Amino acid sequence: MIPMELSKIIITETSDHQIIVLKEREGQRSFPIVIGLHEAWAIDRAVKGITTPRPLTHDLISNIIEGLNAGVVRIIISDLRNNTFYAKIILQQNASMVEIDSRPSDAIALAMQKNTPIFVAKKVLEEVCKSEDAL
Repeated sequence: MIPMELSKIIITETSDHQIIVLKEREGQRSFPIVIGLHEAWAIDRAVKGITTPRPLTHDLISNIIEGLNAGVVRIIISDLRNNTFYAKIILQQNASMVEIDSRPSDAIALAMQKNTPIFVAKKVLEEVCKSEDAL
């Protein structure tokens, strides 16, 4: 697993497709992920520390996790199939670790709320960077 960080959020309100860019913490490789507008706003709000009067979807998910006495330990961009990224949210509840399938945008929105580490599987990073080198 390669440690990553969110390096950029590109929000274009006239498009359904938004872009976030993940970058290696200790390297130069980076890659974009196309996400939806609502997820981009949720990530942007979390990064900027903007709260809302009532919990929105990602706030609700975070509240449920906390209400179950669990915590998000890390998120992993685990796979890339047919140009679609897959992610996992790794939760810890007491001594148990639980792995939840997720879209990367939702996992990253949760990660940004709690400053949770983001990782990318080595094979995914190598594949996406190989694809970019070919362009």
